[in-house]
Amino acid sequence: MQANFKRACEFIHQYYDESKQHESSQRIEGIKNEISTSGTYKLTVDELVYGCKLAWRNSNRCIGRLFWNSLKVKDKRELDSETEIFEAIKSHIKYAFNEGKIRSVISVFNHQDVKIYNQQLIRYAGYKLKDGSTKGDPEMLDFTKYCIDLGWEPSFGEFDVLPLVLQLKNKTPKVFEIPKEIIPEVNLEHPHFSWFKELQLKWYSVPIISNMILEIGGIQYQAAPFNGWYMSTEIASRNLADRFRYNKLPLIAEHLGLNTTKNRNLWKDHALLVLNEAVLYSFEEAGVQIVDHHSASEQFMKFVKLEQKSKREVTADWSWIVPPMSAAALEVFHHQWNNEVKSPNFFYRTPVWNSKDPDTRPHSKCPFHINSLNFGDDL
Repeated sequence: MQANFKRACEFIHQYYDESKQHESSQRIEGIKNEISTSGTYKLTVDELVYGCKLAWRNSNRCIGRLFWNSLKVKDKRELDSETEIFEAIKSHIKYAFNEGKIRSVISVFNHQDVKIYNQQLIRYAGYKLKDGSTKGDPEMLDFTKYCIDLGWEPSFGEFDVLPLVLQLKNKTPKVFEIPKEIIPEVNLEHPHFSWFKELQLKWYSVPIISNMILEIGGIQYQAAPFNGWYMSTEIASRNLADRFRYNKLPLIAEHLGLNTTKNRNLWKDHALLVLNEAVLYSFEEAGVQIVDHHSASEQFMKFVKLEQKSKREVTADWSWIVPPMSAAALEVFHHQWNNEVKSPNFFYRTPVWNSKDPDTRPHSKCPFHINSLNFGDDL
């Protein structure tokens, strides 16, 4: 992929403007020469750091952007072996977890040579059993099968952490088992219901996204895993509650003695509240940072005010900013924002391991899909 000179100019002008540097023409001329010679160019460390922060600030679907300027950027562009890259990824996981005091961090690898196949660095496997039932995370059925085909040995448990799949240049993808001792997980229990612990539910502590393309100044970084920290509803209202995921609401309702045959008694709402209470309580008891949806909403509105004070328009995807619980009780519910996609940013892509996956084809029409951007015009 050839670097896009127009986007390079736009980014450099913005970087120089916001960092109070006054003369960008010499830098732009240097970039033009690099692209003319090699088809691409290299961001300086300072440009890369600021570009990553801007990508977070421009992420329309993220409610946690108040902290965009605190992002820690790890420049790993010089690594050129699978082993070195895997060691850097392990370091990222440990650094991000930070004994429960989660740090927002992104690791940026060589944009031309490195691909990470996983949706997140840590995800649970999903298995289709012989009787037709599913165990684990149904969303990961196809990728789990792909890992098994590559030689990974499954345990067929409900919460098996998938291996990491890396590809360097055009080599055959390699499978790496993430050491259990560096995978921070939280066992879930409830402050008032002793039976909840017996359900043996858990979730991993840090959501490290690894299947999105980081675009800065016309350069597409295929491998740039990044993380913040969890909002409780991501785990309790989606991952563990969605019918097409772990679908635990009927189980919890059963233990609560609720009638699940009638919607009018709001059994799902009762079970959902209990599940959210358990996630918040368990993370707090484990000393792992997490934010509730009410606090996250307040933080986002503070971000909006700070951006307005800086005379910058806030863009946001309302359907993602509003949490999947107690929506009307949150201030974000009562606002609308322009959903324009800005650059730098993070973009979806069709999974590199399964380009024919029908579930990913609709993303080609999504404004946050990398194919929706025009990279055709250049020098």
